[in-house]
Amino acid sequence: MFKNILVPTDGSPQSESAVRRVVTFAKEAGARITAFHVKPVYSSSSTPGDPALNDSLASSQLTTPDEFEVIAEKRAQEILSFVDTLCKEVGVPCTKQTETNDSIHEAIIYAAKQNGCDLIFMASHGHKGLKSLLLGSETNKVLVHTTIPVLVYR
Repeated sequence: MFKNILVPTDGSPQSESAVRRVVTFAKEAGARITAFHVKPVYSSSSTPGDPALNDSLASSQLTTPDEFEVIAEKRAQEILSFVDTLCKEVGVPCTKQTETNDSIHEAIIYAAKQNGCDLIFMASHGHKGLKSLLLGSETNKVLVHTTIPVLVYR
């Protein structure tokens, strides 16, 4: 039924749980996975202690947009490697993609269309605390704005 599943992930425990499930789902369906991570956009107000940044970015001593991009890409590849490793273990084809964007839901929808995905499989929430509310709303925005089927994993 599904041939190419977009799996947006932020590296949170909730997202990793969804990844574990979608790999099994894809194996059973004979589908491939497109693992996707949205990197944060550099802002002059982005500081090492900024709660809007993920842990690896927040703990860095950022001084330039170029350094920010290098660190964000490194973190994105670590997150996507988790998906790739699980896929390789069970023989599910996987491609990895990142994008820098301040509109997470738009990036997810665009990536799904660009890659010809016929399903978006995502966690209901990402990071904990206040960030959880924001990422939960991103899931809701994807549901509202896409015509591609979305499976939300709790």
